[in-house]
Amino acid sequence: MSSTQKTDTVSFTVKGQVVIPSWLRKDFEINEGTRAVVYKQDDHIVLKPLTAAAISGARGLLKKKPGEKPLRQWWAEYKKEEKALEEARYARLRPR
Repeated sequence: MSSTQKTDTVSFTVKGQVVIPSWLRKDFEINEGTRAVVYKQDDHIVLKPLTAAAISGARGLLKKKPGEKPLRQWWAEYKKEEKALEEARYARLRPR
């Protein structure tokens, strides 16, 4: 990290939530309801907002390869699996 980069300190809530500083929200055009992709990279947590600028810059990157499922079908199956996992997680937490 260069010494000229602006940094900030944030705190996580009990639920793991964090507030992105306003200067970063402004720089990345993050508004209420903006979605983001989050993943682990080595020893870092990477958070990438899915803004209109990011989406238009990524156009063409998700072209379907021959034999692959259409993105709409893949996404529907992914969301169905995600919902099943979420329901199973809540079922384990419910008092019996």
